[in-house]
Formats: sequence, structure tokens, C-alpha cells
Amino acid sequence: MKPSRTSIRRKLVTAMMLTSTTVLVLTGAALILYDVASSRRALVHSLTTRAEILAANSTAALAFDNPDDATRVLAALRSDPSTVMAALYDRHGQLFANYPSHRASTAPGSAPVRMGSWFEHSSVVVHRPVIEDGRTLGTVYLQSDLRALTGRLRVFTLVVLLAVVGSVGVAFALSTWLQRGIATPIGTLAEAARRVSEGKEHSVRANVVSDDELGLLAGAFNEMLGEIQQRDAALRGSEARLRQLNGDLERRVQLRTAELEASNRELEAFSYSVSHDLRAPLRHINGFADLLQRQSRANLDEKGRRYVETISESAKHMGALIDDLLSFSRMGRSEMQQASVNLERIVAEARATLSVDIAGREIVWQVSPLPEVPGDPAMLQLVFTNLLSNAIKYTRGRTPARIDVGATADEDEVVVYVRDNGAGFDMAYLDKLFGVFQRLHSAEEFEGTGIGLANVRRIVLRHGGRVWAEGKLDEGATFYVSLPKEVAGERQNREAA
Repeated sequence: MKPSRTSIRRKLVTAMMLTSTTVLVLTGAALILYDVASSRRALVHSLTTRAEILAANSTAALAFDNPDDATRVLAALRSDPSTVMAALYDRHGQLFANYPSHRASTAPGSAPVRMGSWFEHSSVVVHRPVIEDGRTLGTVYLQSDLRALTGRLRVFTLVVLLAVVGSVGVAFALSTWLQRGIATPIGTLAEAARRVSEGKEHSVRANVVSDDELGLLAGAFNEMLGEIQQRDAALRGSEARLRQLNGDLERRVQLRTAELEASNRELEAFSYSVSHDLRAPLRHINGFADLLQRQSRANLDEKGRRYVETISESAKHMGALIDDLLSFSRMGRSEMQQASVNLERIVAEARATLSVDIAGREIVWQVSPLPEVPGDPAMLQLVFTNLLSNAIKYTRGRTPARIDVGATADEDEVVVYVRDNGAGFDMAYLDKLFGVFQRLHSAEEFEGTGIGLANVRRIVLRHGGRVWAEGKLDEGATFYVSLPKEVAGERQNREAA
């Protein structure tokens, strides 16, 4: 449930009322406290003056030890109804006379040790000495109630309360009137912002006419809406142009797709021609060269026999070249079959396939544990068969030959390497290493068609990976194949989620 909003009008009135009420209450409390303190001082002063008068009038009674005269002096207090009790003590601190006389039992039996004035729970007390010619004849003790002080405090508090309530009412009326100068322009801005937010009406303008900060805010708001309106118009124009470009692009894609399909059909026809039309002459050349070797070998001299062998080997090489070229062509068109591929099994099967090439060779294998990756098992089988075949071929003449296979991995990809201690290559020709029909060694030195590594590169790129190599002449080479841990579409879906 969406919480209810408090309007800026109510917030302004509330803020002004809280401020005004707080100030008035604090001022009233200060006045009350000041009046209480003043009244207490006045009461103490009045009672002290009365005690001094009584002390002056009681000197004779104390000097001549006349309690009756002292009682008459104290009886003058009957005109003050606030007097609770009065007592006169001799110089030994014993009760000499008291007022009223029937409250003798409530008067202290001996003079208090404390001199001066002080407030008790519901009364004020003054205790002063009676002195004549520098001699202390006794003390006078007066106790007065606080009814006058309480009554004054009640009346003054009521007056202050009425003043605060009246002032709060006036403050409310003034704040309600004054807030319009702030709340009304802000409300106008808020309404304009609401229309823009809900209805996307960028033609709306806030009509706030003032030279203060609200006027500047309204001007900036209107200017911003103008810029947004201009950008919207430009964006709509761009969208129209983009739709037109998209239409043109779709037509071009359709045209290019049709051209690509035609090219694929032509390539299929070319592959068929290579597979059937070129193989037949090669079979004839190879067959007749073989017949010539068997039937006329005795009639040929050494040079003739060498010529016939060269024809036969060239025909076989051309046949292998045609097979590799067709394989390279099919590898770019064949559909990938995604599965979880165990690279250890792939390498083991590649070694088994190449067992004939390994026979009689002293090769030290070091195959580290390899992970599983997503990919096409048949294609990856061809990749590692080619890489291991190259390592076996180019370590010919090394005793012992050493071939290492291992892998490293990070969060996104697995990098598999095949390292050998064979003939190596010059890094200056690295860019030719993975090209079609590109060879860095002569055919007499190492056989091959120059298509194997190009096929490796095409397969790895189709898997979304990379392939590269490092080497040095006569010191071996290392080929690296990086394969993603996830299929590209799955990775995009995971990142989008």
C-alpha cells in the first residue's frame, strides 16, 4: 500500500506552528520562573523586615525578663493572616514567648542553630538575633505560609497560558496566510512535474512569476522541459531514420543471405566436382603408375623408375591434399553438436589413432589431468589429433622425443597446451602458421599438406575460443587452444539474468 503524502502546505504550517509554539512555551515558562523567584525574594524580604521590627520592639522585654510584654509584642502579628507561628527566645536559646499562645507546643522548644531565612515544605522561615548595644539578648523566629505566593503563581500561570494560547491562534492564522507565498508556487511546479511524469506532456510549462529562488527554479524547470521537447523531436526523427535504416539493412541481409546460399550451393557443387571429377583422373594416374612399376620395372633404368615413383607419390599427395581440402570445406559448413567433452578421453583416443606413427619411436609423454568443456566431440577430436600428429611428426629425429599435454583454467575459459621438443619454428613467420597451404618446413623434410593447423583454427574459432603458438627453431614449439567454459548463448543468458 502506497503511503499517503503530506502536502508542502501542511509541512510549512506545521513547521511554523512548532517553532512559534516552542518559543511561546519557553518564554512563558521563563516568565513564570522569573515571577516565582521574584515573589519568593519579596516574601523573604517582607518577612525579614517584620522580624527586624519585632526584634527591635522585644529588646526591653528580653532585657527585663518580661514574657507578658514580649507576648503583647508578638500579638501584633494577628493582623497578618499568613503568619503561621512566631517565637521569641532568650539568650540561652530557651522559648521566651510565642504567637499564637495556644500553639506553644508546636514552637521549637529551643532556638534553631541556623540563622537567616529558608523555605520549608509549605512555609518560609526567618530566624534573626535580637541585639541591643552590641549585646545579643535572644532571637526571633517567624514562620509564614505560602498561600500568597501560591495564589500569585496560579494567577500568573493562567495569564501566561491564555497569552500562549492566544498567540498560538494568531500564529496559526498568520502561518496559514504566509505559507501561500511558498506552497502555491511549489504546488504549481509539482502539478507541472506530475503532468510531465504521468502524461509525458513536455509542452507543459510552470507559471510561477517571482524573482526569488522559486522563480529561478521554475525558469530552470521550463528550460529543461524545452530541451527535453527538442530532444524528443530529434529522437523521433532519429527513430524514423533508424526504422528506415533497419528496413534497408533487413533487405540487404536478405540479399546477402540469398547470395550466401547461392555461394554455398556453388561450394557444394565445387566440392562434388572435386570429390568425383578430380579423383577419377588421380585414380587413373595412380593405377597406371602402379601397373608401370610392376610390369615394366625391369625394362626401366634407374632414372625411369625414379620418375614413375615420383608420379605415384605426387598422385597420392594430391589425393591427400584433396581429402584435406574437402575436410576443411566441410568443417566450416557442418552443424556443431554440443555436448560435454572429456578432453582426457579425446587426447587418449588421439594417441590411439596415431599409434602407427608412434611405433618404433622413443617418446616421453607427460599428460596432465584435463577438464571437461562444452563443444562438438568430433571436431575437438580432430583438433587434438592434428596437434598431436604435428608434435609426433616434428619431433622425428629427437631421442628421446618429449610431448607434454596440460591445461590451465580461469573463471571463463580453459587453455590446453601441447608442447614438444621438436624442430620448432621461427616466430617471425607466426602469422603464416595457421594459414591454408602455409608451410614453414619443406615437404622433403616433413610431409604434410598445410591444411591441418588451418582446420584447427577454424574449429576452435567456431567454439568461441582462440588458438596461438610459441616456438623457437630447433628448440620445440607449444600450441595453445583456449575453449570457453560455457557456450556463448548460455553465457549471455546468465549475464542477462
